[in-house]
Amino acid sequence: MDNISAVVSENLKLARQKKRLSLDELAKLTGVSKSMLGQIERGDVNPTISTLWKIANGLKVSFTELVTKPKIDYEVIDRKTREPLIADDGKCRNYPMFTFDSERRFETYYLEIDPDGRLESTPHPDGTEEFINVFSGELVITTNGEELRAKDGDSIRFKADQEHVYTNASEEICRLSMIIYYPI
Repeated sequence: MDNISAVVSENLKLARQKKRLSLDELAKLTGVSKSMLGQIERGDVNPTISTLWKIANGLKVSFTELVTKPKIDYEVIDRKTREPLIADDGKCRNYPMFTFDSERRFETYYLEIDPDGRLESTPHPDGTEEFINVFSGELVITTNGEELRAKDGDSIRFKADQEHVYTNASEEICRLSMIIYYPI
């Protein structure tokens, strides 16, 4: 089942259940056959745009509500399911955890930097700030001619709209979380 089919399948099931409609009742409201509605709900078919419009109109929901993934109240992410971004010949592993969302205006990462490992970053857009929490090792961030140091349990906040470099200054893996906040 491809991505859009999965989203439509789930949204259709939820909308139908919310309105307490059987497939027969939904078929009457939409003009789409019961068998086609069943195939869409199972994700067996990729419906046409006109079919989706009929369903949206029959359910009295927006087209977008039918074809986009709904926002959820919570999300649990297993780091092992994330593919890390690799830097410094594998000495730095950067796991995107919560990707950028224009409504929230931030993104989060979990990083592991091996001893003597480093991550170099170009400037982010004007006004961008980073919030770092260190869980193990010792992190040095070099930015704007300053060296900012943090050990296990410490945190750093800095303007990230200029070049900055992260370096593990300890003999153990430096583990940290990073929140990048974009004001615009």
